[in-house]
Amino acid sequence: MLNPESWSEAKFPADGPPLLAVVVDTEEEFDWALPHGRENTSVASVRHQERAHKIFAEFGIKPTYVVDYAVASQTDGYRPLGELFADGLCEIGAHLHPWVNPPFEEMVNYRNSYPGNLPRNLEKAKLEHLTLEIENRFGVRPTVYRAGRYGVGQASAAILEELGYLVDSSVVPYTNFSRDDGPDFSGCPSKPYWFGGGQKLLEIPVTAGFAGLLGGGFPGKSGRNLYKAVSGPLGLRFHLPGVLARSGVLERIRLTPEGVSHAERCRLTRALLAGGHRVFTFNYHSPSLEPGNTPYVRTPAELDAFLDDFRRYFDYFLGDLGGCPATLGEIGALAADGVARTGTP
Repeated sequence: MLNPESWSEAKFPADGPPLLAVVVDTEEEFDWALPHGRENTSVASVRHQERAHKIFAEFGIKPTYVVDYAVASQTDGYRPLGELFADGLCEIGAHLHPWVNPPFEEMVNYRNSYPGNLPRNLEKAKLEHLTLEIENRFGVRPTVYRAGRYGVGQASAAILEELGYLVDSSVVPYTNFSRDDGPDFSGCPSKPYWFGGGQKLLEIPVTAGFAGLLGGGFPGKSGRNLYKAVSGPLGLRFHLPGVLARSGVLERIRLTPEGVSHAERCRLTRALLAGGHRVFTFNYHSPSLEPGNTPYVRTPAELDAFLDDFRRYFDYFLGDLGGCPATLGEIGALAADGVARTGTP
């Protein structure tokens, strides 16, 4: 998914409604301000996903839970999700947090928290272990993947193919994590695309993009190139990305209720729709549904506002815009059907 030579844009019906997938990074609770630790394996917050499911039910949404090993291997994690899955109310995928996922061969440090930085054999062994654990607990082998911390590497695509995955959602378009030893997605597109040796894997990126007066481009340059220019060392020194965002000139926005306002999400959605986007992902972390676990929800009042953001955006996307809900797996099947009918990706 990092090699442009292996990319081919996925096609979706131009006259079809825009599609919205809700994707939940389903994981253990830990202090985001502290280093990662193998001892942080509590998954008590998983039972609180029912708070969101009351809203999902109102809008006919079936979320995709990408679960990590701490969730898949503990009763407090897999049992609440298993009940939802058995009732056909969710989809289950995989989410690799290396520091809590056996085999434990690497040092626990910041660099190794990105799965793609691990030696190929260890990255594969960890994902294989997670895949089998999910299959044992839920009775289905996952085919949807999101790397923990979005940390894919040069070997990740081949590993996913070898383990039978069909859809990846690890790419965060126009974002460079290399300062923290993570992947560089600054050149990755925001629309779904086929990748891998045989172009059999579908990338459904995290929905992120640009809004604002210059979001669509200026003097021949795209918002992506403008943002790259102002987010370099000199631009960061003078806080240029923030200045452009506050002035409404150029904003980089992700489609999430975590730290992003409803107005920002709507601006991003309108800008992407105008650019021909048909697939959107609304993303959050499972611990955010219990106050105190993440920076986004610290109090019961903030939880109420957080959940209200779900309802407001779903009403906007599925109501005002006439969109339809879908899981990542369903979107993958729709894209594959298009390939089957046309014969080319």
